[in-house]
Amino acid sequence: MDIMEAIRLRKSIRGYKPDPVPQEVLQEILETATRAPSSMNTQPWEITVVTGQALDNIKQGNIEMLKIGATPHPLFPSRPFEGVYRRRQIDVAVQIFKLMDIAREDMEKRAEWLQRGFGYYGAPAVFFISIDSSLKGMVLLDIGALAQTICLAALNYGLGTCIDDQGIPPAEVLKKFTSIPESKPIVMCIAIGYPDWDFPANRLESTREPLENVVTWCGDA
Repeated sequence: MDIMEAIRLRKSIRGYKPDPVPQEVLQEILETATRAPSSMNTQPWEITVVTGQALDNIKQGNIEMLKIGATPHPLFPSRPFEGVYRRRQIDVAVQIFKLMDIAREDMEKRAEWLQRGFGYYGAPAVFFISIDSSLKGMVLLDIGALAQTICLAALNYGLGTCIDDQGIPPAEVLKKFTSIPESKPIVMCIAIGYPDWDFPANRLESTREPLENVVTWCGDA
């Protein structure tokens, strides 16, 4: 697939077919994606691939913890968005809820949607990306470059992805079902699988600001 086409086609997939992704395909994606740039070639990422029963256990564990009020604590928590950033966040949420026929006041459906996120939207595989706790500075840029490259490489195999930090397992779930030590905090996770194009939320086409709103030109063109 042409790289420009891949960049334009990439979107967050929130509904997947149950078909497993062959391990050799996941490996090829990661072999390509780990060519992503990193500061001074530090390659700070560590990737744990979870599938099958282990992933089912994590999904269930996430939902059980969610029901008792325990939610993930992102390694780099952000403050609530304000202004135009908050507007963009709300706009995409409104679009998703409209596609999923979730009314603003329907708390039961909203709770079901939240649980779906903690279940990685039904994806058959998830990449958990962690770093050593000693790392700081440019590491988030490096992890972002890796994540984008994974998502673009996945398109070559007819796969979809969804990046988020919502599905990072609470400590209790993490310790029980993965070998990721506490000294390797998870930065983000990426759901990956074959998109279910009949799933309503996958029809979402998020908008982008016109270039004149976000780009300043200096010097001679």
